[in-house]
Amino acid sequence: MNNNQQLKSTAQPCAKSEQSQGWRGFGLAFYIANTMEIFERLAWYGFFAVSSVYMTTPVEQGGVGFNDAQRGAVQGIIPFFLYLLPVLTGALADRYGYKRLFIISFIIMAPGYYFLGQVTDFNSFFMILMLVAFGAACFKPVVVGTISRSTNDTNRGLGFGIFYTMVNLGGFIGPLVAGYMRAISWDAVFVMSAVWILLNFIPLLFYREATPSSQANTSLKQVLQQAQQVLGNSRFALLLFTCVIILMTAGVSWLSYTQAFVLIALWLGTNWLWDKSVSTKQSHKWHLQPVRVSNRNFALYLAILTGFWSVYNQLFYTLPLFIRDYTNTQDLVVLLSYFGQSTVDFFAFVDSGALSEKIQLLSVNYASSSPLTSTELEAIRLELVHLKVNVPVSEIALFIEQIATSDFTLQQSKQLAQQWLVYRQVNPEYLINLDFAAIVLLQIIVSVKCQRFKVISVLISGLIVTAGAFLVLLLMSAGLLMMQLGGAVMITVILLIALGEMLTSPKSQEYVASIAPKDSAAMFMGYYFVSMALGFLFAGFLSGWSYGYLVKELQRPALMWLLFAVIALFTGFGFYLLARNNKDTHSET
Repeated sequence: MNNNQQLKSTAQPCAKSEQSQGWRGFGLAFYIANTMEIFERLAWYGFFAVSSVYMTTPVEQGGVGFNDAQRGAVQGIIPFFLYLLPVLTGALADRYGYKRLFIISFIIMAPGYYFLGQVTDFNSFFMILMLVAFGAACFKPVVVGTISRSTNDTNRGLGFGIFYTMVNLGGFIGPLVAGYMRAISWDAVFVMSAVWILLNFIPLLFYREATPSSQANTSLKQVLQQAQQVLGNSRFALLLFTCVIILMTAGVSWLSYTQAFVLIALWLGTNWLWDKSVSTKQSHKWHLQPVRVSNRNFALYLAILTGFWSVYNQLFYTLPLFIRDYTNTQDLVVLLSYFGQSTVDFFAFVDSGALSEKIQLLSVNYASSSPLTSTELEAIRLELVHLKVNVPVSEIALFIEQIATSDFTLQQSKQLAQQWLVYRQVNPEYLINLDFAAIVLLQIIVSVKCQRFKVISVLISGLIVTAGAFLVLLLMSAGLLMMQLGGAVMITVILLIALGEMLTSPKSQEYVASIAPKDSAAMFMGYYFVSMALGFLFAGFLSGWSYGYLVKELQRPALMWLLFAVIALFTGFGFYLLARNNKDTHSET
């Protein structure tokens, strides 16, 4: 996933004298920046790939035990600010120096990752993760700015290609290490992320500050004014930001979604009445000016692209939970067994001691219970999946019958735990990791093959492929295909989503470059990430609501996959309409 691919800096390329001789003209700063990028991605994706599983794991099993609404709020709000803040932190870096921002980011992130594993209440976890996000937002524009300063017109394409590879290399290795560490303990995952950040202080010792850019005196007020020139005036910014804040209050359950949408409608109506009755175009006061969109096509493009990021991020937000809770990956465990027990233990590790303790606890809690309902048996199954065993409900029912007729000893619990190891499951993060592997191996090939096609056609194709992945899950969940919803199906779905990303993500940036004025290209590319920020926000809220309500409460996962598929298809249709509108506009002129 190329979350910070080519985040353009407003800094000017440094002079030739600043670029020390190196391979293909890259200086030492280039290699230092790439090294630090790998470590930062190892830390972030080491946490991010397992975040859904961790946040929904009960406290007694090492997690924080959030409900789906809380999980969705965290995964929506935190990345939203992470991808908006670089607009401001990039200006701070230009004013106060890159190395200072590197130091600040590492000082914030290292203890932040550690303390994430030490808290269990929602408010503390949310605030600490927000600090981590702020540290990451300090890091993002600085590392890409360094890449930009360390390259020139002759090697910039290769330089950013190398950087993009480092992003996905860190994204590929991070979850592998995190999966191994969580077999030790959940705390070890966060300690490892903190260690990755601390290691960045070593290459930072050799980092040398480049000559200050021409933006060194740019104020934050000027940055905000530049943003308004791209998207709209202050009224437009206030209109959107207020809508987002109201939506966030619903995400953290301060308001219901119904109340939030009513408030948003009232806010939009109030602004419409204000524009009709009070505002005048001639006024110099911002609040008396009507809402104005500076570049309507660009704003529409970002709004449409938000749909892609909203569904793509379900790969990280929803799919790991569905794999853990409702997917039988025994087919993959059987395949792994051909490579030896050590391979099985790595990819499908089960703590048999913790499992036997859980069995013993269940035997105590349900020893005197009457026959359990199917709903109660399913609840027990969902408790056991946190220990990475997907025990059939029929097996659980036999266990409940046994403990109801006789005492269940600790030795029997240990024996049953060994028997239930046959139901072990592959860690979801290892399957999700195939997305990074596919990008590292195939992105260049896909990009070369797509060069001869129109950008908008490739964008639409990517969204159709992404929708196809969710339609496969829809058909499987609805029982319309004569196949088991197992590991092989999940691998197919993940690779389809990866292909959708490989088609859509690079081309989405190419499209921005094609419509941006030459003298504002960097600014337009910077605000491209607004769509990613909104996409993360909507992805988190959609995941929390749909998984909690449609899947768990209604027991109808097919509706959730249908929702995501429809959003992907509507996004593709939106690109088609945008391209058609632009074509009609150009033909008229």
